[in-house]
Amino acid sequence: MSGPLLSVKDLKKYYAGDRSIIDRLVGEEVDSVKAVDGVSFEVAEGETLGLVGESGCGKSTTGETVLRLREATDGQITYDGQNLLEMSDTELTTFRRRAQIVFQDPFSSLDPRMTAGAIISEGLRVHGTEDASQRRETALDLLENVGLSPDQIDRYPHEFSGGQRQRIGIARALAVDPDFVVLDEPVSALDVSVQAQILNLLEDLQEQFDLTYLFIAHNLSVVRHICDRVAVMYLGEIVETGPVDELFEDPAHPYTRALLSSVPRVRSDSREEEFATLPGDVPSPRNPPAGCRFHTRCPKARVACRETAPPAYDVGASDDRVATCFRADADHLYWDSEPIAENPNRS
Repeated sequence: MSGPLLSVKDLKKYYAGDRSIIDRLVGEEVDSVKAVDGVSFEVAEGETLGLVGESGCGKSTTGETVLRLREATDGQITYDGQNLLEMSDTELTTFRRRAQIVFQDPFSSLDPRMTAGAIISEGLRVHGTEDASQRRETALDLLENVGLSPDQIDRYPHEFSGGQRQRIGIARALAVDPDFVVLDEPVSALDVSVQAQILNLLEDLQEQFDLTYLFIAHNLSVVRHICDRVAVMYLGEIVETGPVDELFEDPAHPYTRALLSSVPRVRSDSREEEFATLPGDVPSPRNPPAGCRFHTRCPKARVACRETAPPAYDVGASDDRVATCFRADADHLYWDSEPIAENPNRS
């Protein structure tokens, strides 16, 4: 296949704002929640792209919209050369076999009234595998593939630990033989000791089944372990993208630097001293700041950041290493504009 398996361009997902009783009485309109606002990225066949950022930045909404679990407000999603937003019902059914999701919470994402075998094989039934014995055989094989015993097939979710439940969720996603899997914070609800086991399992399954992953997370240590490339999100936008090692060793966007400074390290360095904490609160996605959305919290922000949204600049040796920060442009008027004095942690 030539080109990326998944291409997302200028994707937007807005939610209508809830109107209070007073808003209704006075006829006030409420701003939409701009959960995802102009996101673009590509995922090559066989790779793992990490999508990272603080809670509420739009990561999970992006993943669900890519799978059409939520309908996009605007933009383009191309999967294996097909426009996902223009697919017919038949084409969409085929796509749903090729693209699956593993949810964050292994406790609430499994039906407590169904056995492990029924949960895993449900997708096969929905997609037309009528032979119950064949569905059960597939479930038995997948239980072994994810490190569980076949004799656990008739147990219910409450009889499993959190890590075991997540293995069932992974097996469920693999049952219909997908090419692409969205992993929505798949280890964040698990103990640290179990997280490593699940990450290693995901890597093994990726090689065994030729899978492509979109790995959504807020834990950057986890991302570095499993991802090939990383896209960093802030307030509905992607602010930096690049190969995982390059981005971790030399982050170009101040927000990325701040996130990385929060990762525990054996020794401190200048990066940690410069961004000891990330000050301020995340602005509301109903009314995000003009210009660079990070300027209200950025210790490097200047007046130019408040006035104009920065484009994506090439910032590294790799073709896909970009960051939306004026500091990447040595000739930009940013350098001549005044610092925003009221910003916290001004440096």
